[in-house]
Amino acid sequence: MSQKREAAIVGIYEYPSRDVEGKVSPLQIKAHCAAKALEDAGLSWKDVDAIYDAGDGGGMSGLTIAEYFGIKPNVIDTTATGGSAYEFQAAHARRDIAAGRAKVALLTYGSTAHSNFANIGVGGQGLHGGAVQPADNMESFAGSTLVANYAMVAQRHCNQYGTTAEQLAEISVATRLHAMRNPEAVQAMKDLEFLDIRETTIEDVVTSRIIADPLRLLECCMISDGGGAVVIASPEVAQDCKKKPVWIIGSGEATKYPESGGDITTSAGAQSAPAAFADAGVTPAELDIAMIYDSFSITVLTILEDLGFCSKGEGGAFVEGGRLRFDRPNDGPALNTDGGGLSSNHPGMRGIFLLLEATRQLRGESTSQVAMQN
Repeated sequence: MSQKREAAIVGIYEYPSRDVEGKVSPLQIKAHCAAKALEDAGLSWKDVDAIYDAGDGGGMSGLTIAEYFGIKPNVIDTTATGGSAYEFQAAHARRDIAAGRAKVALLTYGSTAHSNFANIGVGGQGLHGGAVQPADNMESFAGSTLVANYAMVAQRHCNQYGTTAEQLAEISVATRLHAMRNPEAVQAMKDLEFLDIRETTIEDVVTSRIIADPLRLLECCMISDGGGAVVIASPEVAQDCKKKPVWIIGSGEATKYPESGGDITTSAGAQSAPAAFADAGVTPAELDIAMIYDSFSITVLTILEDLGFCSKGEGGAFVEGGRLRFDRPNDGPALNTDGGGLSSNHPGMRGIFLLLEATRQLRGESTSQVAMQN
């Protein structure tokens, strides 16, 4: 079927350093990336009439970012859903543009998590170190951490479906393969003082040290600085931009949280994916690439199942044999071809980088470019 072309990504930029050593602030990273993304699109600050912000630059996010950029937008969206905020915002930008409320939307992200020694996934009070919230009532009182929560998901998946450590390791091996082809990811690993920087093997992963049983070091995301920006425009604007437009053709939104009687191996993707695929008029089998949030290996495995690439419990078998590599286009989907959060960057909320690498792939600009199926 013919997809609706209501809005397109026309400009992108990723901050090159993953270790800024306190030399710049998150707001400065956001502004730098925004200027470069607008340049990539062939647009200017005066063209922007919609701002989408997740509060990573400080308090009063919508007001702060508009003032800092010197923009008086017609639309301000401050949806904050953690790392997925930028996918929500891209969907909202598409809707706002289609409704005629805006023509050029700007999404930005900046973080100095590494320079600030943020205890992402380790501290018992979450990313921002705030007080315990109602949503934390099922784990924080017992001292559970983010990585421990994901470890419970991995334990449950292995126990219930027979998933093996070697199968989970396939995810880390594929993303490291892609990272080693990405100069910025390789430099990131050097700057963050990774040891023995090279492509990894299944054995490397399953023999790396335990972080939260059964998750091992090479199955956990790095903690880095970084940022990026995305410019989304109307068809009228997109046709005159410098690069080929990458159309947003489908979206779905959902949330998932710990609940009594809930299945911890099922993500929000089980709810959002059917809506997104129906909106786009495509099926999982038609996809060549998948940019999936890889905070941990188990995150990817469960989401692959929930997106419909395989049935629940079959993710382990699905990823075996290097199926997620960029150079196996007939097997698909190629996973996080920039190196992902496991081996390229993870400044705390990684969703914007999924949009950036998906755009590079569809432009033909990725360092691990997938040969698209006809």
